[in-house]
Amino acid sequence: MTDDKQWAGKPSPPELWKLLKPRAREMRKNPTKAESLLWGALRLQKMHGFKFRRQHAFGPYIADFYCAKAKLVIEIDGTSHDGRGEYDEARTQYLESLGLRVLRYSNEDVLQNLQGVVDGIAHVLLGDE
Repeated sequence: MTDDKQWAGKPSPPELWKLLKPRAREMRKNPTKAESLLWGALRLQKMHGFKFRRQHAFGPYIADFYCAKAKLVIEIDGTSHDGRGEYDEARTQYLESLGLRVLRYSNEDVLQNLQGVVDGIAHVLLGDE
């Protein structure tokens, strides 16, 4: 198998992508309310020329949103992430090992403060952290 860094920004290796593709499609068809709201904001606001993809695979993981130009992954953590701190940490470490930056927001953050989440993402994209 090839080195994982070769796959940064690209779909998972073909044999793994074959397994992940149906799940990624299902997740795009049936997003959570928070994912749907954030996707609408990312698409409508064009995020200063940065384009995002939904449900992009990296190795064994599917990221909620990915911006190739900024090498930025955005994860929206809902109740399905409860009690999965170690898994989420391993996932974040894997993505960061590929040279990607990972931002995590809770469903509540997105649902209750969408503009604040969008502003936070914009600050990262523009380097205004």
